[in-house]
Amino acid sequence: MKQGKRYLEAAKLVDTTKAYEPADALNLLVETATAKFDESVELHVKLGVDSRHADQQVRGVVVLPNGTGKSKKVLVITKGAKADEATAAGADYVGGEEMIAKIQQNWLDFDVCVATPDMMGQIGKVARILGPKGLMPNPKSGTVTMDVTKAVNEIKAGKVEYRLDKTNIIHVLIGKKSFGAEKLLQNYEAIYDAIIKAKPASAKGQYVKSVSISSTMGPGIKVNAK
Repeated sequence: MKQGKRYLEAAKLVDTTKAYEPADALNLLVETATAKFDESVELHVKLGVDSRHADQQVRGVVVLPNGTGKSKKVLVITKGAKADEATAAGADYVGGEEMIAKIQQNWLDFDVCVATPDMMGQIGKVARILGPKGLMPNPKSGTVTMDVTKAVNEIKAGKVEYRLDKTNIIHVLIGKKSFGAEKLLQNYEAIYDAIIKAKPASAKGQYVKSVSISSTMGPGIKVNAK
C-alpha cells in the first residue's frame, strides 16, 4: 500500500530496530502523530498464549486514569426503579422490552450495552445481533450488574475492555494525541499492568511476546516489553 508524504516523514523518526522505553515511545508517538485531527492512540500487545483454549483467555476491564478522550453512548436495558437510576446516572438510552424490540430492527446507536441480570433472558433474543458487534452485556466486563450507577459512571469516565483476538493480540485504545505523553503514559501503565496481572495460570513460556503503540495515521512504535 502506498503511504502518504506525511506518514513517510514521520516514519523516518522511528528506529524500527529498537524497542523504546514506554515514556520515550509515547513522546515519539506524539511527535509523529501529525494529522490535522486529534489522532487516537492504541496499544497492541502480542501474548504467548493460545486463544483457542478457554483457560488461556485474557480479558478484563480498566478505568483509565485520564479517560479515553472519546464519549460513549450507553444503553441500559432494565426496568422499574433501576431504569430511573440509570437515567439519573446519565445513561443515553434506558428501557426494557421496547429497547430489545428496537435492536431486533437492527438499531445499534450505542457504544456499550449494560443490563440488569433479570433482563438477560430477554436479551438472549438479540444475542446474534449484539454478539458479533461486541455489544453483548457480560458479567466479566461489568455490564451485567444491579449497580447500574457504577456501571454507567465508569463507562463515562473512560472504562475500556481488553480482550485477546484470534491472533493472540490485544488491541486497546489508550487515549488521544492531545493528552500529551505524560497522561498517555499513565493510561498505558494502567492497562499494561492489568494485562500482566491477568496472565492465565496455564500460560507457559514467555507471556508477553511484543508490545507496540500507534496513532491513527502514524507509524507503529515498538515498546520494551520488560
